[in-house]
Amino acid sequence: MGASLPPKEANLFKLIVKSYETKQYKKGLKAADAILKRFPEHGETLAMKGLTLNCMDRKTEAYELVRQGLKNDLKSHVCWHVYGLLYRSDREYREAIKCYRNALRIDPENIEILRDLSLLQAQMRDLAGFVETRQKLLSLKPNHRMNWIGFSVAHHLNSNPSKAVEILEAYEGTLEDDHPPDNERCEHGEMLLYKISLLEECGFLERALEELHKKEFKIVDKLVYKEQEVSLLVKLGRLEEAEKLYQALLSMNPDNYRYYEGLQKCVGLYSENAQFSADEIDQLEALYKSLGQQQKWSSAVKRIPLDFLQGNRFREAAENYIRPLLTKGVPSLFSDLSPLYDHPGKADILEQLILELEHSLRTTGQYPGRTEKEPPSTLMWALFLLAQHYDRRGQYDISLSKIDEAIEHTPTVIDLYSVKSRILKHAGDLAAAAALADEARCMDLADRYINSDCVKRMLQADQVALAEKTAVLFTKEGEQHNNLHDMQCMWYELASGESYFRQGDLGRALKKFLSVEKHYADITEDQFDFHSYCLRKMTLRTYVEMLRFQDRLHSHAYFHKAAAGAIRCYIKLYDTPSKSTADEDDEMSKLPPSQKKKMRQKQRKAEARAKKEAEEKHEESSVGAASKSGKRHVKPVDPDPNGEKLLQVEDPLLEATKYLKLLQKNSPNSLETHLLSFELNMRKQRILLAFQALKQLLRLDAEHPDSHRSLIKFFHKVGSMAAPVTDTEKLIWSVLEAERPTISQLHEKSLIEGNRTFLEQHKDSLMHRAAVAEMLYVLEPDKKPEAIKLIEESTNNTVPKDGALGPVREWKLKDCIAVHKFLGTVLVDNEAALRWKVRCAEYFPFSTYFEGSLSSAIPNSAYNRISKRSENGSANHSGGETGDSLASNGKLETFKDLTI
Repeated sequence: MGASLPPKEANLFKLIVKSYETKQYKKGLKAADAILKRFPEHGETLAMKGLTLNCMDRKTEAYELVRQGLKNDLKSHVCWHVYGLLYRSDREYREAIKCYRNALRIDPENIEILRDLSLLQAQMRDLAGFVETRQKLLSLKPNHRMNWIGFSVAHHLNSNPSKAVEILEAYEGTLEDDHPPDNERCEHGEMLLYKISLLEECGFLERALEELHKKEFKIVDKLVYKEQEVSLLVKLGRLEEAEKLYQALLSMNPDNYRYYEGLQKCVGLYSENAQFSADEIDQLEALYKSLGQQQKWSSAVKRIPLDFLQGNRFREAAENYIRPLLTKGVPSLFSDLSPLYDHPGKADILEQLILELEHSLRTTGQYPGRTEKEPPSTLMWALFLLAQHYDRRGQYDISLSKIDEAIEHTPTVIDLYSVKSRILKHAGDLAAAAALADEARCMDLADRYINSDCVKRMLQADQVALAEKTAVLFTKEGEQHNNLHDMQCMWYELASGESYFRQGDLGRALKKFLSVEKHYADITEDQFDFHSYCLRKMTLRTYVEMLRFQDRLHSHAYFHKAAAGAIRCYIKLYDTPSKSTADEDDEMSKLPPSQKKKMRQKQRKAEARAKKEAEEKHEESSVGAASKSGKRHVKPVDPDPNGEKLLQVEDPLLEATKYLKLLQKNSPNSLETHLLSFELNMRKQRILLAFQALKQLLRLDAEHPDSHRSLIKFFHKVGSMAAPVTDTEKLIWSVLEAERPTISQLHEKSLIEGNRTFLEQHKDSLMHRAAVAEMLYVLEPDKKPEAIKLIEESTNNTVPKDGALGPVREWKLKDCIAVHKFLGTVLVDNEAALRWKVRCAEYFPFSTYFEGSLSSAIPNSAYNRISKRSENGSANHSGGETGDSLASNGKLETFKDLTI
């Protein structure tokens, strides 16, 4: 570096490098300018000056200087290395790798360049290249521990764990007396655990267990040691030894569910689907009774038997579990019990049990069969539990009466208001739910969770502006909306995007959905720093887990929701395109010259005002944002805050395809993925791709209403297309003709017959009947009255008594809303839609959509009357401190006391 310079300038060049490494950018810039004053064409100095300017956010100048330096000294490994660093800072990893490879052609044994290249190869999952680079580093510096470990991890990631073990054993052979220095004991222990996990992955279980016992005194993390040992014992079938070890682990942590599961496996009483014979249940009950005597303070040992016990034994165990938690006042009790509602019959037993407890507490103030009096709060918590129970069963009127009684009993418990808000949301009164959530928020303005819960309810009620004001109460001063984005608050962005989509604001909806997509891109980039950190700190097992997690990152539910939301936005944009600039120009050209001039002036003023406001807002948020290095951390102004530019895409379906490919790769078992693929490809006239999506839908769930719709739509569309002319079209036709007989739903049947058969199979399901009605209308438009009749003849039966949830009506609110929209928009029959609305208003009296008699949409309903409770001061629980703040949300007074 700087070898071609005189001694004085060579020292200055070293100062530039040191200043860059210590982030003293101004000092480095000064030294670079001093060299360039005498040697203006010196390539390496130009490159280093460019790299320094890049760190000061002067990217354009940086690229110009580095390219100029490279042009002046094409055979300098420093210039190529700097060029690679520049690309790396802009996340252009493939270009950076090319630059590093060019640098290595000039200086093939440069440790720094090799190390930087290996990090990029790990990031880009170029595993073969990663192994090769790590081998070079090891051969150049074999006395460096990190090079041994890096080479081993590289082979592991490249699906060669046995080679990774050999490398670690070779490294152990280099240690004096096979023992690490005292200050590296933890790191060495981690390396040994990693080696044992590699042996386990290779299938060398006996060898792994032997190695574990042999190196026990060198492994510092004793808990992980025991967990690894018991895992190996179970896999080797040495269940008696494993059982003793699980007992020891339970004495260390008696509430770890995995230990109980492992213990059940050891005694041969484990089932994946939780189905047990009567004998197995007796044995399990005896096992947990003995464990309960050993672990008296354990919650898990009392809760797990509720999953397998039946009948009276279940009731007795549930009562013993519930009673102390009601006395203690545990708000999460229902969440703990809710999985039991999926077990047939247990919901009914729980209902009878809690009702008996409530009756006894109400009449005697004590539990049945007990003489000790319970505290008054126990009754309130019993009512709280009952309210959530009836909410789960869809009996919202009883649920609300119970929660109102609990609030009247103790009006200062915040959880009561939060749960009442949730019940109202389920019942369909979103505005009232938002108001109740806001009331709960006002009771504790310092609680972030309650604030977030309130924001979620507001977004569900499409009160986006109010939700944003509430959310930013917990952000930093300045550009508060950007703070929510910087905190990667994805639940907020998703809920906000869904709300904008419902309101038809596609620009803002897309903005929110694509923000979530960007967060996932950032998370992918964030792994970069760990490639060197984890090797240095020897957290190898966690590092490999992290890399595997990153490989499946885009299968996460939030990403799926964001990508699906963006695709829906683009499809809607394609179906109903917004006015283009050309259309607006055409409209303006029709105006008289005087009006045209006024319109243009008005537009220019509006644009200038918006720009000025954005700049002022940005200036306020970036005051004093200068670091010690002289670099200002100024965030650029968002040029498109409302997502208007996102709507100006030439081909919305092409944009949607980008996100669809990610979903197809990462969520192949989601019905929604293939449904979106079908809709997208049908619009693009990609017949074979649409058919491929259809086959996936039928594979995943052939009986789903959407799968049936897609099947009928597809073959109806194909049947209405012109006869094939080109060779490509003929080929497509031959494929479809060969494939159609393989589809059982249409085998030797016409589309009308297939539709009729589907109805016969699912005549009791509302959504299946709606799908059949829609397809009947598509196939035979003149049979619209029959399609309407199909829907109106649907009956809202109750679920059988022995079902998982007891006597609950089958129809769901969201399904009824979907059917109403279908009647009004697809069949375009307002009278039928009105009849459906009136009918559903009886089933869902709290629904604002159907204007139910008990909803806040009806002016004289019970939900729009303020009860006497607010007169007693409970409505003023937040005190005067919030009088001028966001404590009142405008609509709160209307719903202040939601009682029936």
